[in-house]
Amino acid sequence: MTMLASYASQPDQSRGRLHAEPGGEMRGPRDMFQRDRDRIIHSISFRRLRHKTQVFVSPDGDHYRVRMTHSLEVAQIGRAIARTLALNEDLTEALCLAHDIGHPPFGHAGEDALEAALEDHGGFDHNAHTLRTLMLLDSPYPRFRGLNLSWEMLEGLAKHNGPVTKPGWAMRELDALFPLDLASHASLEAQLAALSDDIAYDNHDIDDGLRAGLLSLEQLLTVPLVRHCWDRVTTRYPDVPQDRLLRELVREQIGVMANDLLTTTRANIAAAGVETVADVRALGRTLVAFSPELAAQERELKRFMYATLYHHPDQLAAADRARVIVMDLFRAYLADPALMPPEWRDECALEEPTRSRHIADFIAGMTDRYAEKRHAEICGALV
Repeated sequence: MTMLASYASQPDQSRGRLHAEPGGEMRGPRDMFQRDRDRIIHSISFRRLRHKTQVFVSPDGDHYRVRMTHSLEVAQIGRAIARTLALNEDLTEALCLAHDIGHPPFGHAGEDALEAALEDHGGFDHNAHTLRTLMLLDSPYPRFRGLNLSWEMLEGLAKHNGPVTKPGWAMRELDALFPLDLASHASLEAQLAALSDDIAYDNHDIDDGLRAGLLSLEQLLTVPLVRHCWDRVTTRYPDVPQDRLLRELVREQIGVMANDLLTTTRANIAAAGVETVADVRALGRTLVAFSPELAAQERELKRFMYATLYHHPDQLAAADRARVIVMDLFRAYLADPALMPPEWRDECALEEPTRSRHIADFIAGMTDRYAEKRHAEICGALV
């Protein structure tokens, strides 16, 4: 096992779990963070990611990414970098695997619809809903609600994108239940999970966009980062046909971004002089980062992807259809909670905002195909 750096998260120094468990942490040889990871992998909410949108809504092809495959790819990138930086690999992996669990069906289109549905009741945020799912809704254990994950795991999910200065209703309720020091920065493992997510979707969405025919190599080569990596690939393999090199391009970009992150983060840690994870949280700035040059190139790549792929007319039409499905289901359940399964119907309150938030919890847990099936049954198929 890799010797952990002094500023890495140490499982034997964890702040613990919300609920005491019979036998403590003694079930088998796993430590606190390894058990967190395994609880995520075995959870129903993680299994549902298999049929939730990453880029393409209910993709027909077997080779397109969904939330589960994306999360696995983020975890692979995160774990490899964590090992090199002597951070805690298990906590990093667990955070990467769990980071998208709060996404509703149809990705950001579904989130937009639930945000609109809850406009008068506090809104909807997928990151807060990740914690809500793991702390309250996904409940396989006999003595407590939720998966009872470690404080470090929950803190990392709450703050992997930085301190939460204006928490919404869901995050406030969860923080009151198990205070997560929302105003401070998170561990290096959480910071790494956030950028591993960026590396994964920046590059794997290119792969899917090319596969779907919504992106072309000619378009991509207008982006400086892509052009730089393509030149390196074609120089290395001058006799290989162009279409054979597209996946090599994606691998090259992942390597360039990961190596830049490693070099920059090492320098940041050394300059900051942090010695403990407490120092990291108290520092007041993020240490895991790209260099300024790569960060600017990555932002330009994102702008290109929004303009050409995420906002492609085919994608926008699919998103519009998805928002109709989610809003129709919300209105139908609000009017008649008996349309929900018994375990959800019986828990549906009469008063607001509890009633609407409960219905949103149910819809947010749906997969794309289950939402489409229920919509067809309740509201009729969309033309």
